[in-house]
Amino acid sequence: MKTSDISKIEGVTEAGKIFDVEITSAYTSDLLSDVLANAKDESVLITIQAHKNTVAVAGIVGAEAIIICNLKEIPADMKDAAQESKISLFVSDKNQFETGVEVWKLLQNS
Repeated sequence: MKTSDISKIEGVTEAGKIFDVEITSAYTSDLLSDVLANAKDESVLITIQAHKNTVAVAGIVGAEAIIICNLKEIPADMKDAAQESKISLFVSDKNQFETGVEVWKLLQNS
């Protein structure tokens, strides 16, 4: 699937510039050390951690997108960091589990 496909999920909206690249997996975690140890390249990170450190970790592991769940407000410095790192940023009105299921469906159909 492509990063832009994430916008097709009901309740998910773009929170910045979308860099339309291939996504091959997803990882859900709110513990950034867990993300560092287990997330994969070309993934989307699904989390509630709405701060610029999340972008830094996503960049280290090669995640191409981040979805912030539960309509958590995304601070400007996180948006700026995502733009600079060319990581697409989204916000979801669903929790991590529900968002993850929808991402999984997109991955299965691509």
